Amino acid sequence: MAKLTLNKLIIANKKFNSRLIVGTGKYRNMNECAKALEYSGAEIVTVAVRRVNISDKKKPLLMDYIDPKKITYLPNTAGCFNSKEALRTLRLAREIGGWKLVKLEVLGDKKNLFPEMIETLKSTEILTKEGFKVMVYCNDDPLMAKRLENAGASAIMPLAAPIGSGLGILNKVNIKIIRKQTKLPLIIDAGLGQASDAAIAMELGCDGVLVNTAIAKAKKPFKMALAFKNAVIAGRQSYMAGRIKKIIIGSPSSPSKGII
Repeated sequence: MAKLTLNKLIIANKKFNSRLIVGTGKYRNMNECAKALEYSGAEIVTVAVRRVNISDKKKPLLMDYIDPKKITYLPNTAGCFNSKEALRTLRLAREIGGWKLVKLEVLGDKKNLFPEMIETLKSTEILTKEGFKVMVYCNDDPLMAKRLENAGASAIMPLAAPIGSGLGILNKVNIKIIRKQTKLPLIIDAGLGQASDAAIAMELGCDGVLVNTAIAKAKKPFKMALAFKNAVIAGRQSYMAGRIKKIIIGSPSSPSKGII
């Protein structure tokens, strides 16, 4: 039997076997976080610089549970509500760990947690000029996604739905439009609730998905992590296989000629 292979995810010239990115927040403890990561097979984890301890040796260090030599840390700006805060946070991450591949997230309000796109675009322009490789959390607006690409973003990361909502992909059409217009890695970020949501994202042509709450707050996080791993693989295989065209009439699956 021929072996089917999936091409690698490439972000800022770095290759990854897994197309699933997981967050490190909302778990009951760091042990649970590390074990869920193992089940997920993910090779990139997001790290909220303002919330997760990565430098104070007097407190539990994330690095003691997740080895940064084996797993790529993606510092993010969770909790930042303007460009100034976001820039300061990522510059700090660069000073602490030398990280240049980062996730930019500038929120507009504390209730809905939608991205503040004016501040996001401004921050992207500044960070790319400073040599950062910026993966950008954004809304699902194709026009703004194109502006981020033109500003030098390394990846476009539109939300599927509000952060932590578990609603799944609410606007498939816009995701498809963004997919067609960009050559950058397209990664669904925020709002997924179950493994099938990840499969759908991959079947739309996305290059990957980022998941945190759906795994961390599942009744059985390890099983959910494994489910997301398998869903991402299946969704990617389905996309590469090429689905049949949709038609509004029936079409028999057995031959209509040569019937006995």
